[in-house]
Amino acid sequence: MLFTPLKPMLLTIHLHVDLEDPRYVYQCKMDGYRALLHKGGDRIEIYTRHGNKVTEKFPEIVKAARQMKADEAILDGELVVFSDQRPVFDHVRNRGLLSDPGSIQQAVKKYPATFAAFDVLYINGNEHLKEPLLERLNRLEDLINPSNSLITVPHFEDGQSLYDWTQKHHWEGLVCKEKNSRYHLNARSGEWIKVKHWRTLDCVILGYKLKPFGMVVGAHFKTVENKPLALVERGFHPEEIEAFLAVAGQIHTWKDRTGIQWIEPRLCCKVKYLDRTENHQLRMVQFEHFLIDHHPAACQWVS
Repeated sequence: MLFTPLKPMLLTIHLHVDLEDPRYVYQCKMDGYRALLHKGGDRIEIYTRHGNKVTEKFPEIVKAARQMKADEAILDGELVVFSDQRPVFDHVRNRGLLSDPGSIQQAVKKYPATFAAFDVLYINGNEHLKEPLLERLNRLEDLINPSNSLITVPHFEDGQSLYDWTQKHHWEGLVCKEKNSRYHLNARSGEWIKVKHWRTLDCVILGYKLKPFGMVVGAHFKTVENKPLALVERGFHPEEIEAFLAVAGQIHTWKDRTGIQWIEPRLCCKVKYLDRTENHQLRMVQFEHFLIDHHPAACQWVS
């Protein structure tokens, strides 16, 4: 098990959960890269959920992991980079793209990473997968010497208060875990549930399709303008579609083989979404409203 890439237990997303359900403990949802940290003596390895080894990219975590109170251990957690007291996904994504040792050392100083551990699978020759979650969390607390580079994710009984706090401070959301849940490798379990906050983004409208109606929306990045982010198909009223098509017909550019009619990037709208991919594609997106007199250059990607 040790130093073998493992596929972790995955969460199920729900839009509505009883945040006062006593079966659960609640944790902040970390916005980063899911990872498994292995320790065997002085050897430390970090694997992504897909089995890729990224140890060399995070030397500050390797150093901190050597201080764990066990000779052997496997932790499940999230690689994150904090900014303004919250995890910022783009920062840890950029860390993950680095390979040059000099660039990595510079990034350690500018964007220091943290391994936020929320479970333990193995300690000193013993697997703990079949133990209830609360027992594993107690083992985890005893195992780690907290530092800037290695922490445990705290758990709470009051889900509603944690939900309100994460929303106020612009965190991604929270995770609800059954107290008696076992750890199931390579499985998506209904015993672990993620509840995400809706996020909003001002977008440029880049194109549209018909039957069913949908709009291609994008945003400006530091290195690219009008990058497509999503095809939005939900949240429209019939009168909004009619008004949009009347205007869009005057600014057509070209139509591709998939049926997307591209337009000049003059119109803007606000969307809300629950998730995003590593390459900045929005998921579970809904149209909110048009942004009248909003300049497209103001539609900037927000980390």
